[in-house]
Amino acid sequence: MICGQFTDYTVNASGARRAKKRTAMESSSGDGQSSLRSSGRQTKRKATDTEEEEDQSEKKYRKCEKAGCSATYPVCFASASERCAKNGYTSRWYHLSCGEHFCNECFDHYYRSHKDGYETYASWKRVWTGNGKSEPSLKAFMADQQLPYWVQCTKPDCGKWRQLTKEIQLTASLAATYRCGMKFNNVKTEGPDQCSLPEDLRVAEVIDSWWHSMLILPPLFKDSPANPFLTAYYPDCVGMSPSGSTINACSQTHTLCSVPGLCPYFQPFYQPNECGKALCVRPDMMELDELYEFPEFSRDPTMYLALRNLILASWHRGCKEVLTPQNCAPHIIVRGLVRVRCVQEMDRVLLFMTRKGLINTGVLSVKQPLLPERYHNVVMLEASERIGGRVWDDTSLGGVTVGRGAQIVNGCVNNPIALMSEQLSIKMHKLGERCDLFQEGGSATDPAIDKRMDFHFNAILDVVSEWRKDKSQNQDTPLGEKIQEVYKTFLQESGVQFSQLEEKVLQFHLSNLEYACGSTLDQVSARSWDHNEFFAQFSGDHTLLTEGYSSVLNKLAEGLDIRIKSPVQAIDYSGDIVKVTSSNGTQWTAQKVLVTVPLTLLQKNIIQFNPPLPERKLKAIHSLGAGLIEKVALQFPFRFWDGKIQGADYFGHIPPSPDKRGMFGVFYDMDPQGKRSVLMSVISGEAVPSIRDMEDKDVADQCMKVLRELFKEQEVPDPVNYFVTRWSRDMWSQMSYSFVKTGGSGEAYDIIAEDVQGKVFFAGEATNRHFPQTVTGAYLSGVREASKIAAL
Repeated sequence: MICGQFTDYTVNASGARRAKKRTAMESSSGDGQSSLRSSGRQTKRKATDTEEEEDQSEKKYRKCEKAGCSATYPVCFASASERCAKNGYTSRWYHLSCGEHFCNECFDHYYRSHKDGYETYASWKRVWTGNGKSEPSLKAFMADQQLPYWVQCTKPDCGKWRQLTKEIQLTASLAATYRCGMKFNNVKTEGPDQCSLPEDLRVAEVIDSWWHSMLILPPLFKDSPANPFLTAYYPDCVGMSPSGSTINACSQTHTLCSVPGLCPYFQPFYQPNECGKALCVRPDMMELDELYEFPEFSRDPTMYLALRNLILASWHRGCKEVLTPQNCAPHIIVRGLVRVRCVQEMDRVLLFMTRKGLINTGVLSVKQPLLPERYHNVVMLEASERIGGRVWDDTSLGGVTVGRGAQIVNGCVNNPIALMSEQLSIKMHKLGERCDLFQEGGSATDPAIDKRMDFHFNAILDVVSEWRKDKSQNQDTPLGEKIQEVYKTFLQESGVQFSQLEEKVLQFHLSNLEYACGSTLDQVSARSWDHNEFFAQFSGDHTLLTEGYSSVLNKLAEGLDIRIKSPVQAIDYSGDIVKVTSSNGTQWTAQKVLVTVPLTLLQKNIIQFNPPLPERKLKAIHSLGAGLIEKVALQFPFRFWDGKIQGADYFGHIPPSPDKRGMFGVFYDMDPQGKRSVLMSVISGEAVPSIRDMEDKDVADQCMKVLRELFKEQEVPDPVNYFVTRWSRDMWSQMSYSFVKTGGSGEAYDIIAEDVQGKVFFAGEATNRHFPQTVTGAYLSGVREASKIAAL
């Protein structure tokens, strides 16, 4: 049922007075002859009558006293008191918005303790005060409890907004199905097609910027999808109504409140006092890019926060389907005309969040494009005969997937790889923390020794961190040299003597550091080796993609125009149109070009740019190092390691001497908790060049020699099959992942990421300062550049 189409906007007061004056003059003129023939006394009496009528008009009507409010004859929406002024005179009008007022009589009905409505207000006030932080004013009560709801007709050819009667409660299901003339309580609005009735005049003005500035109270949503995520916050600080929310015990402990049925890796909101979590937002605060995009909400961000939190929560609760305005708007439950404004603003917020890759990302079946048509014609040129680059899954070892490149997800909380795995129902294997260390000869290392040396190793790195605080780039030094310097100083000053085994365990930890950097430590910057740790990183479980990254990549590639075996030789951006030429002479033209080649290829000028890239960018490109690691994987006839490893996902190899550091430092079980028998190990640091000229069989033999030393007390069978990676020889990679060289800085990643003239853009792990060296970082850099291109 639709409420009457009353409006606060009628003829203005001065116009009404002029009309009354004109009527009085016309009626005094008798048969139409001039009133100048009347006597002076008659004229004076008639003038007095007119003044009395004007006084009566002033008493009958009263304007809203809110400066700038356009409502000349306000109408009371509350109708709570028997003495309600309705659309007549009251001693004071209380303004909620231009179009929504309540009279002084209805104010008294709730505010005065002897009135009938006082207990209703007092009861609401207790709930509001118990859960919220804002003032429980009577205006807040009227906005939260008494304003009528507005709902939009869902008929495609209508879409008009209708005001519901006061007793009807809006729900998401009602909002999603409402049509003009809809039945409520078996009562249907009588008359012609209800969609043909005009829309209330107040609705048209809600979209104007001045209307928002005249809003007295910000909208606070009821039953928001964000509510289960934000129980540790005051509801009114995150855009929700305290009357329908309660503060959870999590607010006392600042722990994560779980949302039933939600993937545990989805944690889009910071909890109070929490920090340092990647791709996480403060639900009570706008971020810089949001303020830049929506400056109108800088003074009071409540409406934006309410919308953004609702959208973000809705996405994480249903990430397998595209989030659209049609399935998002019904969850905006708030009283008053402000709901019209919220639904209108939601379109903008939804598009912004989609463009930023915060929602509607990953692997989705999209029926309709999410961005305008001009962004649809994208051609991808792939130099290799396969997609994926440094992601390359191998299934030649008995069907077990082994990543020749990446296969581990480091930190799954909010990681887009975890999101895509959820979308595709791909299970990731959580890697355990246990890593037993074995010496050649077969002895297991006492965990206490490992723990002690791990402590000293991290203490050395802490000293390096202190040293670099006041050092400039010119004062940088190789990380390996600095570690040795700190270590020698510690031994001299402390008098501590480490055993031979303890020294070897320290070498194992140094080997892991070289694995992390992808380089020998004499090449790595002591000042900036872990530059990305200054930013929030992905936390939570480390997992193994047992099905490999190809299970995700192949889905992402579906429907795309990918031209394999098309290595790019030149990019000419000297004109308005960018010309891209492949090595076989084929040429393409485009308005924008995104370059995602590995760092090594940029360093070796494999692609000729015209004009040449800016000197600043070239300097940054050469200030980073192209790290390199290799892998060896072996398939066995049975799992000979199970008895000794006892279910661990990996085990470590203590190097017998410093010169053997990096040679098969860690072995991974590639079919954890399974039946198949495949081990994979890593070659890093100085060990990488030592195998460069070796045959694959010789590398495998070296690996088998180590395994037989580690399991000397038992039979170790010959491998059934094996492979050795050769990333250094891969024409279109020639590296594994980047690192900061001595004298460089993390800023280089940002400089490489800068576009050139708004025509040539750059992505890849070596352009992501926050998450370098990872598939996640590479993926997010692509999302970042797509967002930049779409925003231009």
